[in-house]
Amino acid sequence: MMPYRNKNAGTAKIYTVLLVLFIALMIFGGAFALYYLKGVKRLTDKDIAAGEKIFGLKFTQKEKKMMLDRLKRNLSSYENLRKRLLENHIPPSFQFNPILPGMSFDQTSRPFSFTVEPNVSVPENYEDLAFYPITALAQLIKNRAITSTELTKLYLSRLKKYGPKLECVITLTEDMALAQAKRADKEIASGQYRGPLHGIPWGAKDLLATKGTKTTWGAMPYKDQVFDENSTVVDRLEKAGAVLVAKLTMGALAMGEVWFGGRTRNPWNPEQRDLAGPLPDQPLPHLPVWWASR
Repeated sequence: MMPYRNKNAGTAKIYTVLLVLFIALMIFGGAFALYYLKGVKRLTDKDIAAGEKIFGLKFTQKEKKMMLDRLKRNLSSYENLRKRLLENHIPPSFQFNPILPGMSFDQTSRPFSFTVEPNVSVPENYEDLAFYPITALAQLIKNRAITSTELTKLYLSRLKKYGPKLECVITLTEDMALAQAKRADKEIASGQYRGPLHGIPWGAKDLLATKGTKTTWGAMPYKDQVFDENSTVVDRLEKAGAVLVAKLTMGALAMGEVWFGGRTRNPWNPEQRDLAGPLPDQPLPHLPVWWASR
């Protein structure tokens, strides 16, 4: 006699096996998809830690978290670039030339000229000078309605007040500024007026080398770096009689707004995280200094 088989029991076993296989597939497949989408595609501080080994750098956990937003945006930009396929015959770009074929410009060299502000006077509220254009300040200094020392002290005071809030100052060059302002006042009083920048306070982005003063590039490895010469920009402004009041912040190695001392704040909106956003029509009354790097 043939043994009796329970067809229902056999079918149940098959369904059980299929169910187990389906669950296993969902678990392992889901885990793989999760790893691919969130592990590979999504940058984390663990990826930064891996990069530290390659480049021989070391960041704090706080610094890694501050870097993530910018790194994610960079990754997105790189992915978009790679979508644009270039043929092999297209040469790499070795220079940028804004003059397009067929365009021509007047190449005659002419003396520099600037608009003369009519009826410029010292405001009742001395703080308002901080918002005067350079053309107006230059006239007041040239006519000796104000001194470079007075204007420099005003800007130094504002930098001390607003610099910590905006995290926008790396080095306050107070002694240098007062010495340069004093020299400018003496020269102007004796008739040795150098031009519209003579006696005007300015702030240098800390990418610019300044002799005897820290030039940090906004990066922790270079926070104590000092050069024994000026960059061309600093040298030319010094020769024009401008007064350097501070070395101003920038993102580490001139990228973004995060530097070794914090995150540079937008003076119009200190809570804004990305300084590349739009600005309102009118500045708020806490703009700290004329930013030469703007």
